[in-house]
Amino acid sequence: MRGSIDGLGSSAPIGLMLPAVFADDDLAQKFVAGLDEVLAPILHVLDCLDTYFDPALTPLDFAQWLSIWVGAETDGIESEARLRAAVAAAAALHRVRGTRQGLSEAVRLAFGTAPEITESGGAAWSARPRGPVPGKPRPHLNVTLRLPDPTPADTHRLDTLVAAARPAHMPYSVTVTAITATTAPADTSAERNLES
Repeated sequence: MRGSIDGLGSSAPIGLMLPAVFADDDLAQKFVAGLDEVLAPILHVLDCLDTYFDPALTPLDFAQWLSIWVGAETDGIESEARLRAAVAAAAALHRVRGTRQGLSEAVRLAFGTAPEITESGGAAWSARPRGPVPGKPRPHLNVTLRLPDPTPADTHRLDTLVAAARPAHMPYSVTVTAITATTAPADTSAERNLES
């Protein structure tokens, strides 16, 4: 948390702006010096206000607030670099939300690894009416993520992220597996079937 900084000088000292008659008045100068100390943090924030909205330059606590403000897909336990990247990419991700590209990018930003996504749908065209319908008759989305050392917490994080970033009508399942070949893959998965 940011707070006041002792001895922070004002970028616009009031004492220098007083009429000449108060330039040598010790009481007046001490009075406005107290005001300078109170106003200095506000003036410094206003002087560099644009940097507070730049995810690469803003203080960490403000970056966390920005992630909420712009609707970045964060869960509060990501590293500072991933938090800043998620805030910077939030606007672009909102444009592709609910698509395969948007889901893949949201998972990549959260975990640092791109997932494998398979879905039941498809797109095709036909010169004649009643052409074959592509994909499977029942919609389903499967997201597989390979991590060096997966935990059940990773499965929960992935499940929460996919639930928020997937197409709203699509039942889904998530799988988190290990990428190392020296150990047996730790397979933790969760499936959500939204059909009622």
